[in-house]
Amino acid sequence: MSFLLPKLTTKKDVDHVIKTTEDVVLVLRFGRDADLVCMQLDDILSKTAHDVSKMATIYCVDTECVPVYTQYFDITLIPATVFFFNGQHMKVDYGTPDHTKFIGSFKTKQDFIDLVEVIYRGAMKGKLMVTSPIDSRNITQYELLYQDI
Repeated sequence: MSFLLPKLTTKKDVDHVIKTTEDVVLVLRFGRDADLVCMQLDDILSKTAHDVSKMATIYCVDTECVPVYTQYFDITLIPATVFFFNGQHMKVDYGTPDHTKFIGSFKTKQDFIDLVEVIYRGAMKGKLMVTSPIDSRNITQYELLYQDI
């Protein structure tokens, strides 16, 4: 279903979209088109794109095409969904150790719509971090592993 969503294939494209998207939430889905979980997420994103069009713009980014952002956001698990508003990275408290991205697919279309709405309303109030409205049972749980150098 990723063919229904616009794709960003270079760092320059991603930079341009982040800098020029104004007054709506920018949703970047990092992953691979052939991955089954990415396909499931793309299906949800494409079906809700019209519903959230006044609040959000959605793009797909292949992790292998833009390794700079893959490293910057520490994307080791895919799919990972990152949110921006007016060029500012929006953080969301999902009840997981990482507030910078959503890992995995949303369970329902309504979960995604609710999350975009909360991010949009929070961003319009000037907040850089919001609390996720998604039920914690519908959020993929994982552990962050850090290595001391």
